Amino acid sequence: MLYRFLADAVLLLHLGFILFVVFGALLVARRRGWLPVQLAAAGWGVLVEASGAACPLTWAELYFRRLAGDAGYQGGFIDHYLVPLIYPAGLTRGLQVGLGLGVIAINAILYTWIRRRRARAPA
Repeated sequence: MLYRFLADAVLLLHLGFILFVVFGALLVARRRGWLPVQLAAAGWGVLVEASGAACPLTWAELYFRRLAGDAGYQGGFIDHYLVPLIYPAGLTRGLQVGLGLGVIAINAILYTWIRRRRARAPA
């Protein structure tokens, strides 16, 4: 029971991390101190997607699932949980690169918006 709880906790942490990678710039818009953390997280997310490597959070979740007696799963977090929700086909290398580029594009748009918003704000 404990290992299944830990696996689910890592799963939720992983989902939160992915949301922070993609949309963390919105937090930066409110609190500038998050900027280096969010840029590092976004860089890590792009690196993982571009390299095709599995995130250590995936390894941790699978480790706890196996300790709980579950079989685990093949592939990474995105392939197992997110791709079936968003895409009907499995995760391909091209799709993985596209996801990484999507992270860059979303962050570029959000940071451009933040910069323009701050430039218009009265000093």
